[in-house]
Amino acid sequence: MRPEPDQKNMESGTYKPRLTVTRRMGTKTFATTLRIEFSIPKLLFGNNFDEVTDKDFRQIIDQLRQRLQEMGILAVKPLLEEAPVSAIHYSKNIPLTDYSTPYAVLKELAKANFNQKLDLNQTDFRNEGHALKFRANSFEIVLYDKMKDLARAKISEKRAVERDYTIQQELFEEFKPKKPFEVLRLEIRLGNRAKLRQILAKLGLLPNMTFKSLFRESISKKILQAYFEEIVGGCLLAPIPKSWKDFVWNFRGQNPQAKVRKMLQIAGTIAICQEVGLREFREAIRCYGPYHWPRLRKDLSALTPSDSNHSSIQTIQEALKEFRPLKLADFANK
Repeated sequence: MRPEPDQKNMESGTYKPRLTVTRRMGTKTFATTLRIEFSIPKLLFGNNFDEVTDKDFRQIIDQLRQRLQEMGILAVKPLLEEAPVSAIHYSKNIPLTDYSTPYAVLKELAKANFNQKLDLNQTDFRNEGHALKFRANSFEIVLYDKMKDLARAKISEKRAVERDYTIQQELFEEFKPKKPFEVLRLEIRLGNRAKLRQILAKLGLLPNMTFKSLFRESISKKILQAYFEEIVGGCLLAPIPKSWKDFVWNFRGQNPQAKVRKMLQIAGTIAICQEVGLREFREAIRCYGPYHWPRLRKDLSALTPSDSNHSSIQTIQEALKEFRPLKLADFANK
């Protein structure tokens, strides 16, 4: 049994979790379990643009307990705090206030060539280029334009990446941010306990698999940084010249001993990768031997960024390093 959140409550600004009751046959009797799914920021703030911190945990438990009680479920606080977690989405909202756009970042990241160890089996560049998903059997890496996703949800929630947008559809009717203001959201969706344990162990984290133990900024930060660096590691991070004329003169100044053939080789690699992406380029040159790409990669990484178009990627890396929670009030048009 899985009742959906009450649409009338959502429209009135009251967010409630999804509840799923299951009964499984044990050795002698049936075991009944209750699965609780909810967005913590929506529960606490009524939107998931604002972000929570460790100090909000007690308030989250109080609010969750109250909402469950309104839905006919009585649960004591220790039971909720120590509830086992079967799936979790760690996320970060990254404000872009330098006139860069999520679309430009997502377009570049969509060309990434991931390491095979991540076992990704699908890349989905969707919603007219405003959302990017890397899928595997047990987890997803999702990046999307929050403002565009909200706009799409106003047409139909089925078109949006996020669920339960009803509660925040009028958010920017009331709140007017300073311009420029764009928000890129990064989510790591760990879909089962085995995958969650695996990534935690890989990062040297061994918390209990309970809500209280896993609700940590330090854990979220490490997981998000680790996966984003995997994404960036598969991208072509060579500086993209304003023009090939600029490239020729900059290359000549930086590499006075290099031959014309080397300059043309690097220029061609940058141009082709920008059009077809790293993954397709590497596949295309594989037949010429395994040693060509490492050499090209080394040459590309040695280029000095004079006017790189990767400042937005650096902005994301810096935001994940600082890990300051986004608060809409900080961007108010006062």
